[in-house]
Amino acid sequence: MIPILEHGRETVSYDIFQGIRLYHNKENESYPFHWHTAVEIIAPIENEYTVIIDSHQYILNPGDIGVILPGTLHELIAPEHGKRWILMFDYSLMGNVSSLETLIHSLGPFCDIRKDQDKELNEKLWGYIHRIIDEYENNVPFAGACLYSLLIRFLVSVGRINLEKRQNFSKKSSDKRNEYIGKFMDICNYISQHCTEDISPDLLAEMSGFSKFHFARLFKKFTNMSVHEYVTEQRIMVAERLLREPDLSIVDVAMKSGFNSLSTFNRIFRASKNCSPSDYRQMNKENGFTSKHSGELKRKNSVNFG
Repeated sequence: MIPILEHGRETVSYDIFQGIRLYHNKENESYPFHWHTAVEIIAPIENEYTVIIDSHQYILNPGDIGVILPGTLHELIAPEHGKRWILMFDYSLMGNVSSLETLIHSLGPFCDIRKDQDKELNEKLWGYIHRIIDEYENNVPFAGACLYSLLIRFLVSVGRINLEKRQNFSKKSSDKRNEYIGKFMDICNYISQHCTEDISPDLLAEMSGFSKFHFARLFKKFTNMSVHEYVTEQRIMVAERLLREPDLSIVDVAMKSGFNSLSTFNRIFRASKNCSPSDYRQMNKENGFTSKHSGELKRKNSVNFG
C-alpha cells in the first residue's frame, strides 16, 4: 500500500538515501489514482504492469521501462503474480543542473521505452538501473553522489531520444535541428525564471525568431503543451514551494506565484493537484515538509550522501 496518501497526493517515504527510494516490488496490490512530486521509474522483470494516465492505458511488459513525471495523476494495476523494480526520486534535490527542469517537462506526463522498439536505448537504461541497484543496496562510500549522477545520465539519455522523436525535424540538417532545440530550451529556461511575471507570447515568439503562429506550433511540439499550459505549470510549481512557507498567507502565495486573483489560483491549483492550496499546506505541515524543517531534514539525512 502507499504509506502516506491524502487527497490523492502521495508523500514519498525515502529511507536509505535522501530523495531516492528503490524497492523490488512483487505485491499484487493495485494503487488508485494518485500523484507525487517524485519522478517514478517502473521496470517490470516478471509479468506485465499497467499504468493508466488520462484514461490511456500503458501496459509495460518485462524488459520495458516506464517513467512517470512529477505531478502526473496516475493509477497502477498489478497482475496477480509479478515482479518489478520501482525507483522514485526527487529531482529538485539535484540542484541547479542546467536545463534539467526543461528536460523533465519535455518528457510529458509519461514516457515508455520499449524493449522491442528502442532496443539500444532500452539496454543502455537497464545498464543504469542495474548500477543504481548495486549502489543503492551496497551503500558504498559516496553512493548518494553516484546515484544522482546515474539518474541524471538516465534522464538525459531518455530526454535526447524523446526530443529527436518529438521534434521530427527530419527535413532539417543536424546543425539546424540542434539550433531549434537550443532555442526552445532557452525559451523554457526563460519561462521558468520569469513565470511569476506577465509573460507575453509575442515576446517569446520574438525571442525564437519565428512568427507567433509558427512559434506556438513548434513550442507545443517541443513541450507537448501550449505556452499558457507550460507557464501555468511553472507557476503551480512555484506555489508548491511557497506553500511550505508557514508565514505566507494563501493570498500571498497566489500573488507571488503569478496568479492575478485568489479564486483563479484556487481553481487552477485544485484542478492540477486534486486538492486546495490549504489542504496541500496542511499535508506538508503534518508530514514535516515545511521549509521550517527542511534544513533539519537535510542535516539529518546528509550522511546518506556517502
